[in-house]
Amino acid sequence: MEKIFQIIGIVYVIVINIVAIWLTIHDKRASMQKKWRVPESTLLLVAALSGCVCMYLTMRVVHHKTQHPKFMIGIPAIFVLEVIAGIALLILLPH
Repeated sequence: MEKIFQIIGIVYVIVINIVAIWLTIHDKRASMQKKWRVPESTLLLVAALSGCVCMYLTMRVVHHKTQHPKFMIGIPAIFVLEVIAGIALLILLPH
């Protein structure tokens, strides 16, 4: 049963990071074409749902929102909090 939860977790992280990449690229293209944009709250929510690493890297690669401290400080902060929470879970949960 533990193996199933590990597989589900891995699949979840892969999917949420693909969504993060797609949203970031979509928002960049939309900004260039003056079309409907992805709300900042949606981008931050996806980052907080474990999409922060790929979202941050994508933002750096496509030069999107790199002048916004909310993203350039906020997304790495989310990552640090997720790492701390993960370590805490590993320490507190029985093996």
